[in-house]
Amino acid sequence: MSIARIDFSEALSDEPTEQRIQTPPHVATARADDSAILDAYSRAVVGAVERVGASVVHIDAHHQRQLPNHPREARGSGSGFIFTSSGYILTNSHVVHESDRLEVTLADGRRLPADRVGDDPETDVAVVRVHADSLTPASLGDSQSVRVGQVAIAVGHPYGFQSTVTAGIVSALGRSLRSRTGRLIDDVLQTDAALNPGNSGGPLVNSRGEVIGVNTAVILPAQGLCFAIAINTAKFVAGRLIRDGRVVRSRIGAAVQTVPSQSRPSNRSSGAVQGGVLIMALDPGGPAERAGLEEGDVILGFDNHPVTGIDDLHRLLTEERVGMRVPIRIRRRPEILTLQIIPEEAKTGAQG
Repeated sequence: MSIARIDFSEALSDEPTEQRIQTPPHVATARADDSAILDAYSRAVVGAVERVGASVVHIDAHHQRQLPNHPREARGSGSGFIFTSSGYILTNSHVVHESDRLEVTLADGRRLPADRVGDDPETDVAVVRVHADSLTPASLGDSQSVRVGQVAIAVGHPYGFQSTVTAGIVSALGRSLRSRTGRLIDDVLQTDAALNPGNSGGPLVNSRGEVIGVNTAVILPAQGLCFAIAINTAKFVAGRLIRDGRVVRSRIGAAVQTVPSQSRPSNRSSGAVQGGVLIMALDPGGPAERAGLEEGDVILGFDNHPVTGIDDLHRLLTEERVGMRVPIRIRRRPEILTLQIIPEEAKTGAQG
């Protein structure tokens, strides 16, 4: 006895076979192209993470706190990444600043004591070091070659979740971000690769796995507004920290505040009053006092560069100007004067 074979796909169809909708060839091709693009993007992210993953570390920072009856240890944590085979690690200053003891957990699970080589709160960059064998340094890129829209991948340990990866794009270049000391950090990268507490100090990498920034901050409660110190800035600061244990800057020995530009009242001559930096107080015996500056003077220029605010002055007070005689242009009503000043080495966090 033979059994009839029934094609249920045809039996259950509401339409005749010849009326069924077929996928047009151009749509099928477009879907295949989309899949290829997504696969290529996935491979790029996977490859980048595999190249940098072994370099990313978790940092525990221990702080001793003196309480009325007994000392108490506070603990913070963040991320970092190895950038030399000799064990130097880049991270954020705010992760390790004023810590009494540091511990680093490597990607392979080894937990090691670490030394703070130096930290620079002005740029939120720090260097710590571990002594171990078989370390894998990350490849450092060039932040000057970064372009808006390119892939950006963040790797770190947010909230203790080891080796967390987030991906997005570079949203903007050349941002300025206020450090915890109040100084403006220039040339900051903005990204929408999600960052959370614990990501601080970890690497932001491109699709080739090269580090283009050091993750440092988010703006809350906004979403997708995340920032990283450009790797070129971090490389410069790291070099100074390894060489000297600190970054040397200059100061003029004055408490100052920004004076914005203002339009003149209509009953006076036309034009605008130029903004600058108002001297509020002078350090006794400091460079500004020795140069003849007075309280109430407004700094308009420094070393032949215009000064329209405190940030301009900070950018000009570099290591190279320590001990160098430079012209400083001021407004001392009703005159405009040019004096000579010799900046001195600044202490960390000094305003001017």
